[in-house]
Amino acid sequence: MVIQQLEYIVAVDRHRHFVKAAEECGVSQPTLSAMIQKLETELDVKIFDRDKHPIEPTAIGRKIIQQAVTTLNDFNRIFELVKSEVSMLSGKLQIGIIPTIAPYLVPDFISLFKSAYTEVDLSIVEMRSEGIIEKIMNASMDMGIVTMPVNHPDLLTIPLYKEKFLAYFSDESENKDKPLLLKNLPNDKLWVLREGHCEQKSLFNACQQSDLGENSYEAGSIETLIRIVDKNKGYTIIPELHKVFLNDRQLGNVREISEPVAEREIALIIRKDYVKERMLNAVTDTIKQIIPHTMIHERIRKFPIRL
Repeated sequence: MVIQQLEYIVAVDRHRHFVKAAEECGVSQPTLSAMIQKLETELDVKIFDRDKHPIEPTAIGRKIIQQAVTTLNDFNRIFELVKSEVSMLSGKLQIGIIPTIAPYLVPDFISLFKSAYTEVDLSIVEMRSEGIIEKIMNASMDMGIVTMPVNHPDLLTIPLYKEKFLAYFSDESENKDKPLLLKNLPNDKLWVLREGHCEQKSLFNACQQSDLGENSYEAGSIETLIRIVDKNKGYTIIPELHKVFLNDRQLGNVREISEPVAEREIALIIRKDYVKERMLNAVTDTIKQIIPHTMIHERIRKFPIRL
């Protein structure tokens, strides 16, 4: 058994296709297939069911692949330790981020990160939380930025910051000048994003008691919801960081929600066996330059992350 064989089976599992896996690994398809068959002969098990289309790991194959990912990460840790002592931060970094966070982080993050870490090949992908978790677990993505809670036994969650939710009313609303308690949010004309609003526990009651009906907009754009409110009356819920995108008139339509404060916690997620400690701190250090100091989680505000 050699490291290359482990790399090959992980690649095949990721692509579920021998030719694509061979292209990723930089070898011919016959070479990759022969090396995997040799490993299966050595272990006396079938790692992949080649009769399935696309191919799938066998039951024992899934366990072997999972261990292979862990072994490859441990192997790569040696190089990471050396790099941390003798070289600049470099290599590929792919980050997943959910649509309801991306507008407030991504533009500044790209600029700051690429300026500070010129040797890192940065890629940011916007997608839903489930997709991010899936890609992290199959080792095709390094880390993700999502809302908590994240319930997965093989992921490490690093809280980044807390952000309040605010109510945004139309100009004609009768509610925008009254004290606004979470339990007293108006029960009609609430325009929501299904992901990012009603998945937040702090807002679930408001979503549940409201007659959403046609007043739901299943997309990732808070800006579009604000335009809907401006044109169709009613109100929506916006993240605190969205205030910088509002004009003076719109800012007058924003109300804080109290008793209790409605908020969301943003976190960075990685596999528990992730080894690139310097890369992780480069990401969090960059985020700390973007998010207001008072919102940053105390732990990462004061200390570097240690894996």
